[in-house]
Amino acid sequence: MVGKVIEVPGELAASLERWNGAAGRAFAADLPGRAREFAGRWGLRVDGPAMYGVCALVLPVARDDNTRAALKLQPLDEETAGEPLALRAWDGAGAVRLLEHDEPTGTLLLERLDETRTLSDVPDAREAVCVIGALLARLTAVPAPPGLRTLDAVARAMLERAPAVLERVGEAADRRLLRDCVAAVREVVAEPGDRLLHWDLHYANVLAADRADWLAIDPKPLAGDPGFELLPALVNRYDPAETRWRFDALTDALGLDRERARAWTLGRVLQNCLWEAEAHRLLETVQLETGRALRR
Repeated sequence: MVGKVIEVPGELAASLERWNGAAGRAFAADLPGRAREFAGRWGLRVDGPAMYGVCALVLPVARDDNTRAALKLQPLDEETAGEPLALRAWDGAGAVRLLEHDEPTGTLLLERLDETRTLSDVPDAREAVCVIGALLARLTAVPAPPGLRTLDAVARAMLERAPAVLERVGEAADRRLLRDCVAAVREVVAEPGDRLLHWDLHYANVLAADRADWLAIDPKPLAGDPGFELLPALVNRYDPAETRWRFDALTDALGLDRERARAWTLGRVLQNCLWEAEAHRLLETVQLETGRALRR
């Protein structure tokens, strides 16, 4: 059982409210009770400090048989609803293993990995990129299961939104870049792919494990072309001198056609910039510089 009161971290509560408003506040208030509910249902006891991201609370737990696991409590939305589908499809091959899942709430019980060691901690950035490439090659080898969002729908929605949103972009050079991104997506949108994509495989989403050197966590699954997977590894641990090397290393690792991968990566730049512009935020310099490097 939980055995103690679960305190919701203030940063997590603030993040939930910022992204989900009243629903986020309600979810944060419900977290201690939900933790107690699933600890009782699945025979768990908390055995370490809570961890959290933007929207999820993760509790290190042990089962009645002393198996170490992680209880993940998160709001149920279109991103989190696909997580158990993806984890079941991968079945531990390159990703954390799913042990239990409650469909109505989206609560997950996951294999415990080593949260103290992430790929962000590897000093050699090129080594880290190669790890990402090897993981993506394994993960995207799996066909997407039915029921996931599709890159086809995501890309077509971007193309519909782009003309109006680009009018909000003040810098002419930035508008030109994003129009080039739109043109690149138009070239590939008719063939969106059918692979199982992680969609958020940056270095902090790769943890060390006992049964493998590195495993992926926290997918935001999508059915589509693996070229749409590359941008997080380019813009995280950003080094402008390394952008082309990283892009080439990743496309080699996944066996991708570079022109198609370039187009889908520019599509990912477009997606991120549309989100920023729609929220009336400044476009991120790293996204823009990465887009310009690939456009050339």
